Amino acid sequence: MSDPNQPALESELSLKASIEALLFVAPDAVSSGHIARVLEQTPRAVENALDELEAEYAERGLQIQRHDKQVRLTTAPQAAALIEHFLGLEASTPLSRAALETLAIVAYQQPVTRPQINAIRGVNSDSVMKSLLLKGIIEDAGRAEGPGRPILYSTTSEFLSHFGLSSTAELPPLNIDDIIQADHSDDDTNILKE
Repeated sequence: MSDPNQPALESELSLKASIEALLFVAPDAVSSGHIARVLEQTPRAVENALDELEAEYAERGLQIQRHDKQVRLTTAPQAAALIEHFLGLEASTPLSRAALETLAIVAYQQPVTRPQINAIRGVNSDSVMKSLLLKGIIEDAGRAEGPGRPILYSTTSEFLSHFGLSSTAELPPLNIDDIIQADHSDDDTNILKE
């Protein structure tokens, strides 16, 4: 028997349309499992509907963004300049070279500790890390098992939005050998993850 104080969750919308509506109003990324529970559907059905929505958005101004088992509805990166102009926003402050270096290390090596980042860059990255954390581009992803249990860092969904990616799988491939040849420096190559 249903509770008369609870609103009816029945909808005349299709599963895809219901998911789209939920993602549109969600203040942040949500798990597909949470969507499945709300819509009283199987996680597989929700994943299939998300895949269909993702394909439909391929030629539109929206996209499904997936990160760390979370999903959200965002505008397509190709629309960024148009949206900034429409909203009267100034272009966001570009990241410094040091921030981009640090962010690249986190993106490709995640989860990674601050001492590992410092070793790869060859300089102290404390202020850059603090700035990236404040911007929400990287986050604390737990603790490493080693001595002192240093904090592990990884990228966030804000990172994906900033660079117009729908997932970290879209990062360009990293070819360490090409980088080493271009740099002609063998000093720091042994500290990169294999």
